[in-house]
Amino acid sequence: MTFTLTTLRRALAAILTTALGLAGCVAVGPGGQKGHVPGQLSSATVEPGQSAQATPRPSAAGTPREYRQDAARHIYARNAQRIYAGKLPPLLYAIGTLQVELDAQGRVTAMHWMRAPKHAPEVIAEIERTVLNAAPYPAATRIGKLTWTETWLWDKGGHFQLDTLSEGQF
Repeated sequence: MTFTLTTLRRALAAILTTALGLAGCVAVGPGGQKGHVPGQLSSATVEPGQSAQATPRPSAAGTPREYRQDAARHIYARNAQRIYAGKLPPLLYAIGTLQVELDAQGRVTAMHWMRAPKHAPEVIAEIERTVLNAAPYPAATRIGKLTWTETWLWDKGGHFQLDTLSEGQF
């Protein structure tokens, strides 16, 4: 069987279309709960028992920049044992900058990595899991849906600080 250039192009186009279609799929977990959101790089999902947390007090922030403080405090409150106390060491294991899209109720609708620590895929997964497990976030009553950007500063032991609330480095 011989393939012409046109036949080969059509076959490649069909394969590419199928692959792109599958890449856009969102996995749905037990009970219809989404396990992934658009832009997520890992297979991290909400841990059992995490989605039933109390709804936080609404945010009074008027801009996404102001909202960063409320979101960072919310992450810290839900992860107190994992926060690096004090100034960070001069060499960090991983640094990642993640945009998180939230709806008006504080639910995560998408993620977009501006700078993913690709040398540390376990950190990518842990950051995404942490973001998902902390939902719902304080509802931004004055803004509605928004995109929140945060830089995650990660040490080798699995502790972190968020740039918004960081105590700096030595």
